[in-house]
Amino acid sequence: MTAIKDSVVLVTGGSRGVGKALVEELYARGAGKVYATARDPRTVTHPDAVPLALEVTDPDSVAAAAAQAQDVTVLINNAGIATGARLLTAPVDDIRREFETNFYGPLLVTRAFAPVIERNGGGHVLNVHSVLSWLADGNAYSATKAAVWAQTNGLRLDLQPRGISVTGLHMGYVATDMTTNIDAPKANAHDIAVAALDGVEAGAHEVLADDLTRWVKSQLSFDVSALYQQRGQ
Repeated sequence: MTAIKDSVVLVTGGSRGVGKALVEELYARGAGKVYATARDPRTVTHPDAVPLALEVTDPDSVAAAAAQAQDVTVLINNAGIATGARLLTAPVDDIRREFETNFYGPLLVTRAFAPVIERNGGGHVLNVHSVLSWLADGNAYSATKAAVWAQTNGLRLDLQPRGISVTGLHMGYVATDMTTNIDAPKANAHDIAVAALDGVEAGAHEVLADDLTRWVKSQLSFDVSALYQQRGQ
């Protein structure tokens, strides 16, 4: 189990949405320091957070962040994009860009910070997934989240012997800038942050943060056709 109190945490994409809510909840639980990263660190508004420039797709930017934040014990890979790129019709470069951010981004950041966390006595990695890790919608986004789910489970095997636990966070739509144009029930970002950090502190392998996610996960043992029929697809 990982205690949040007095920990040093780095949150990618920490200036808005779920990332901002995570920063707020980390401080509410007594975190000692929280690095909130963004492409433009001036967008980080939490008064206690340490703004840090980071482009998760740029190895040099990732290396620079790791060199600056040598005291990190908990890493939260939250940064991501959703462009709406369709698998069959979008330019392949658009699909590749989503993979660069949503799959390779967390991998680059984790590879850079795993030695840091290990030197600091061990800690935790939280990767932000989606209910779309399990329920495809024809967009590249769901494919990237399925891939990062597999990445998380693989990293857990390699990081456990190094004293680093790994949790995957799954959720449906959340009321953030990313979902402004989506007409569907949405969870509150603060509620997602609470569930996520509860999972980190409990040492959970996975956090299912809302009812939709719990329902979809419960259907995975059935024939895949049943899942899509029940969703009207």
